[in-house]
Amino acid sequence: MNAAPEEPLVFMYRLKPGMGAEYDRAHRAVWPEILALLDAAGIYDYRIWRRGDLVVSSMRTVKGFDYASRVTATSEVQARWTASLAHVFEQISDEDGAPLWLDLVFAHRPQEEPGP
Repeated sequence: MNAAPEEPLVFMYRLKPGMGAEYDRAHRAVWPEILALLDAAGIYDYRIWRRGDLVVSSMRTVKGFDYASRVTATSEVQARWTASLAHVFEQISDEDGAPLWLDLVFAHRPQEEPGP
């Protein structure tokens, strides 16, 4: 998927049963090097929600997902961060290694007020 710059990307993970608290702890103390990497990759407005063992994330990118993915995929810091959390994940990608993208099925945008 190569979403256009600024377009929201939404994906999910499944945690192993009972690993939610550990996942939360790690994300309350994200390494400064990871935050710098997100900035270098042009990732912004990155948000994560969790309910039980289901994690939903959304982000936007300045230069599109393909660019951000290339930057993070070659990072030793990203590899260490992912390895440090590998034990909490049940599933983070599909059988082809792609993120578990969520498809937009509805969006409501306020309509403009009719003119005079």
